[in-house]
Amino acid sequence: MFLAEYDPQRLFNRLQQQLNNLYGVMPARLDDEESNIVTSSWMPAVDIKEESDRYVIRADVPGVDPEKIEVTMENGILTIKGERQTEKKEEGKDYKRVERSYGSFYRRFSLPDNADADNISAGSRNGVLELSIPKREVVKPRKITVKSR
Repeated sequence: MFLAEYDPQRLFNRLQQQLNNLYGVMPARLDDEESNIVTSSWMPAVDIKEESDRYVIRADVPGVDPEKIEVTMENGILTIKGERQTEKKEEGKDYKRVERSYGSFYRRFSLPDNADADNISAGSRNGVLELSIPKREVVKPRKITVKSR
């Protein structure tokens, strides 16, 4: 007997993805941490790391020209956009399987209040985009004593 795990959420997500693909909709969804917004036709894998003085975001974008990646920061939202172009069609060669995704990607991340948006730097090496977001000193709340008059 074959046992299959029943996961209704996975089935619903799959149905939603198929409907989005059918109608050409770019879905927006919140992940488990509710800290970033994802929407794209393919989604590069991303690592987010917090260090003592900065945040580091690394995105796997092989095959994407670094000069054509757009990184913007507005209202506390960091946006990364780009596109991986399809390769030339090789006449006479029949592919048995195609797994690589092509098309545009668009990822958005909410940054914490202590992110220094004016000093974000970006670089790319070996198909990995790295963004460095320095932290700035956060003004600590100050208690104000109320005096009776």
